[in-house]
Amino acid sequence: MTSVVQPGAGADTGEPPAPAVPGTPVGAAGPGWAAGPYPVAPPGRFAAAMTRFYRRTPGWLGPAAVFVCLAGAAGFVLATDRVAGAADAAPTCLLKLTTGFDCPGCGGTRAFTYLLLGDVPAAARHHLVFVFAVPFLLYLYADWTLRQVSGRRLPALPLRPAVVSWFLAAWFVFSVARNLPWTPFTWFFV
Repeated sequence: MTSVVQPGAGADTGEPPAPAVPGTPVGAAGPGWAAGPYPVAPPGRFAAAMTRFYRRTPGWLGPAAVFVCLAGAAGFVLATDRVAGAADAAPTCLLKLTTGFDCPGCGGTRAFTYLLLGDVPAAARHHLVFVFAVPFLLYLYADWTLRQVSGRRLPALPLRPAVVSWFLAAWFVFSVARNLPWTPFTWFFV
């Protein structure tokens, strides 16, 4: 019969706790085992191939891919005239279509369109929080691109968890306030 040693057991008697893997010294990991109680599986062929691919990929490829995606989104938005689209035009917001309420992202595409056209007040009218967040997102993208390409960094933004929490709380309040049917809030209807 084997006994199970609880954490902290042996502290009173001066004996070391039993090892996680029988036959290994206390604090050491056995073959295929991490320092904890869970086994570490060896990487398979796919994981090994993806690791090799990641190590061989140049650093500028990630920022370039994001830029291509943003350029494609900008081209789509400008080519299809998303400003004139109604709530039921494809692609549509399912929440607005079914309930009539503006979701937290409603108006973001139109705000993006107006920002591309240089009309900041119209963009803010469609999605104020998005317009507020765009300069920060562009700064973070520029910092990431510079770090990936040259290894240098821009001065860091103080994005502590409290700042992000306040931003998310403000976005929630904005999402609720834009659906209120009273005079100052009707300006945010999309």
